[in-house]
Amino acid sequence: MRILICEDEEIMLTALQFRLQKQGYDVILAEDGKEAMEKLETESPDFMVADIMMPYVTGLELISHVRTVKNSQMPIIIISALDNDDTVLEAFRLGANDFIAKPFKPNELILRIKRLEQAIKLAHEGQA
Repeated sequence: MRILICEDEEIMLTALQFRLQKQGYDVILAEDGKEAMEKLETESPDFMVADIMMPYVTGLELISHVRTVKNSQMPIIIISALDNDDTVLEAFRLGANDFIAKPFKPNELILRIKRLEQAIKLAHEGQA
């Protein structure tokens, strides 16, 4: 599975890349929202993890782009240090599947990715 990680904090980006690759995921990196938009078009990720507050294009704008412009149901996990319920609710309203507050342990993200993978797999089996 190809996971796009959109994170402007280089240390966090590198840590997530290392942990996800160790789990066998193909990781695509974007250091800001503009680069994330480009990667969405050129790399065809299966899953997206995005920070809400990023330069150029926010995580909320990325969710909106994936859901409306690309018309994709790709799983999206939003991560943020923001402690603002309205922003989190807006992320879910736009179509985010999950939210993780910073700081968090990379293992928590891996568990949530696996949980979403399992839910998608079960949903596809139910349709068959």
